[in-house]
Amino acid sequence: MARRDILLICGGKYHDIDFARLELLKLLAEAPHHRVRVRESYADTDAIRRADALLTYTCEVLPDDAGQDALADFLDRGKRWFALHGTNSRLEYVKGKGWTAADDARRLMEMLGSQFVAHPPIQSFTVERSKSHPLVDGIEPFQVDDEIYLCRFFGEHECLLETHYSGMAEGFEKDDWRDNGRVPVMYLRDWGKGKVLYLNLGHARGPYDMLPLMDEYPEVERGSWEQPAFYELLRRGIHWAVDEPARRAA
Repeated sequence: MARRDILLICGGKYHDIDFARLELLKLLAEAPHHRVRVRESYADTDAIRRADALLTYTCEVLPDDAGQDALADFLDRGKRWFALHGTNSRLEYVKGKGWTAADDARRLMEMLGSQFVAHPPIQSFTVERSKSHPLVDGIEPFQVDDEIYLCRFFGEHECLLETHYSGMAEGFEKDDWRDNGRVPVMYLRDWGKGKVLYLNLGHARGPYDMLPLMDEYPEVERGSWEQPAFYELLRRGIHWAVDEPARRAA
């Protein structure tokens, strides 16, 4: 297969970005025709526009207007974006309310199809298929210890994986999710001629990832990264974003 240029944006707060970056690069390196550029933000708009595919693992990393224009142009030209975990996170702490999902990155969230609002404490939960689709066919229900992402959604999406949660998410402005039920975990979203695949699993944290909130976090958290099913989903998502469009074009 011909060379494919991939942009990996991996950066942000409160997560072990180094760990996630290395794991994703190892997966991308499994195919010799994958050529990867790595950035920590959306500032390199030329790299976004030149990429054949985009892969993001971020938290609290937001594009400016030029970055959002580049992302919209990327998708409008029929390309694919595989977004992971906290890519849709934009929180601010408001005294008396807690952690609040700010509304100053609405265009980004609309492209992604969702915005993170809250999560309960890390816990064990079951992830299962919502429907038959090549991205998830053959994936049996599996258990993870991860963050259950409770989000607001924009527009239509095609849910591929889900879990269920009804309860509280203390510390967040919207903390009462007792009327909640089905929670999308992986979905597809159309934008222009392009597509977004969002997989919100993948929490990871090391000892020094909560600065400046605390000097040292008491434990190492690897979440879904400890599950073979998660790596299978990552491989399929990379193939979907990077290689499948090239095969169709050929």
